Amino acid sequence: MAEDNTYESMLCVKPEVHVYRIPPRSSNRGYRAADWKLDEPAWSGRLKITAKGKKAFIKLEDRNTGELYAQAPVEQYPGNAVEAVTDSSRYFVIRIEDGTGRHAFIGLGFADRGDSFDFNVALQDHFKWVKQEGDLAKLEASQSSAPKLDLSFKEGQTIKISIGNIKKKDAGGAKPRPLGGGLLPPPPGGKASGSGVLPPPGGLQTLPAAQPSTAPLLDLGSPVAAAQPGSDMWGDFTSAGSNSNQDAGKSGWVQFS
Repeated sequence: MAEDNTYESMLCVKPEVHVYRIPPRSSNRGYRAADWKLDEPAWSGRLKITAKGKKAFIKLEDRNTGELYAQAPVEQYPGNAVEAVTDSSRYFVIRIEDGTGRHAFIGLGFADRGDSFDFNVALQDHFKWVKQEGDLAKLEASQSSAPKLDLSFKEGQTIKISIGNIKKKDAGGAKPRPLGGGLLPPPPGGKASGSGVLPPPGGLQTLPAAQPSTAPLLDLGSPVAAAQPGSDMWGDFTSAGSNSNQDAGKSGWVQFS
């Protein structure tokens, strides 16, 4: 009853197949399609392969009305329900049942070789899945029957954990900074001065400050003498316009060039 409520899936549909009456098997070597009347099929119509649970069903239906002509339940493949002929890949012998316990063997043929290939693969894939499901169920059953490992603590049972090589950190955390005036250390090979200020390079010398000149800049009462270089602060300008200075000396006026 539980199997009747199982979902029925579609595995393969072929729009044209032929059914043949076949003679009884004459030997154990198998059926031969050459012994059939291939040019006079007993019936032609549509083929469907469905699956319901682990069982597959080959259904022969009218291509126009969908009326069921015959049905062949398949419980395993290869098996007695579907058998390939020995002289062709397009013909098979299937075992049909009428639901009352009676059965018969008929010949099944495909006009196209690709259709017969699809028919064969559909049955193979279904029963491959059935085998995998059976293996998985056996594995689960063996695992459930095996004793389980109990790792829980018993009443009153305790454990002790010893953790070593753990160093305590300092309470302050950060290292103290060294005290100092913030000055840079002296260069290698040098000596630090007492005042903490670096001495100037040895190649540089300080120059004395220039002394202001006490001589009057202009003397209107007497002729202006030509300034000598380095005698006063105006010495750098005596080279330019020397002729004009001489004329100025004669007239008693100072003229700037």
